[in-house]
Amino acid sequence: MSKDAHTTHAAEEDARNQDIKIWVNGDIVHRDEAKVSVYDSGFMLGDGMWEGMRLYDGVWAYFDEHMDRLFESCKAVSLDIGMDRDGVADALRQVQAANDMHTDVHCRLMITRGVKVKPFQHPSLSQTGPTTVIIMEHSKPVSSLQGRGIRLATVPQVRGLPMAQDAKYNSHSKLNCVIACLQAEQAGADEGLMLDPNGFVNTTNACNFFIVRKGQVWTSTGDYCMNGVTRQKVIDLCRADGIPVFEKNYSLVEAYGADEAFLTGTFGAQTPVAEIDGKAIGDGDRPVTAWIQALYKQAIADHVAERTR
Repeated sequence: MSKDAHTTHAAEEDARNQDIKIWVNGDIVHRDEAKVSVYDSGFMLGDGMWEGMRLYDGVWAYFDEHMDRLFESCKAVSLDIGMDRDGVADALRQVQAANDMHTDVHCRLMITRGVKVKPFQHPSLSQTGPTTVIIMEHSKPVSSLQGRGIRLATVPQVRGLPMAQDAKYNSHSKLNCVIACLQAEQAGADEGLMLDPNGFVNTTNACNFFIVRKGQVWTSTGDYCMNGVTRQKVIDLCRADGIPVFEKNYSLVEAYGADEAFLTGTFGAQTPVAEIDGKAIGDGDRPVTAWIQALYKQAIADHVAERTR
């Protein structure tokens, strides 16, 4: 990656992260002591699910929506988390307290099928119960992302059909997206813009993707992309505030000709896109993106206020 490259997860350096404490199966230990077995199904096969969540002023933003996605995915692959939603919330509180964390925190909650008795694929070989890891870091997106924006390259790797590996699974197996990221990097871009199996614009390797054309906000149909929590919030906010928004098929021609484009994700919220395949998006003025960013910031503030009453 070149020196001037950014990703949507580029964060400001924070020395406190060198001494964070991590939850591993109920134990909270220093990051240097946080370990899982080489026989763990997540390490061995990518057999697990995860959620990324963000802490604002003591509140995990849209916790219920994240838990809906996590529990639905785990049910679909017959993975017993070993705790209910209240148990997850309590574990998060314990890790927060151990790290004295209050805001501008990003969490990666990981659940795997657990340790295998033999190094083979069959799920029945995972007999210890799930492995649960919670990593929290002090984390703020770098400010330069908002001004410069992300450079995307269209990549040959696609988000596939649901019967291959449904994009609705936020699974540990992310090789498809890793390959897309590598292809973008080798093309000199920050991240990869992935098409769907029919050749329509879909998502990036890390985030959901939106364009703005003549005041209208477009995103993919959702058939082949992650059911992003932030993606849905943006759609809901547009509808509530009178911004025309459409989930539809559209081509690269229409993406290249967009007035604005942005990515959505839990970490970066809404990140502007500067170019796609070397073609500048719009003239650098991003009024609709700024409008949506303001709406989302207010929505987070309202959500936090409601949860702290």
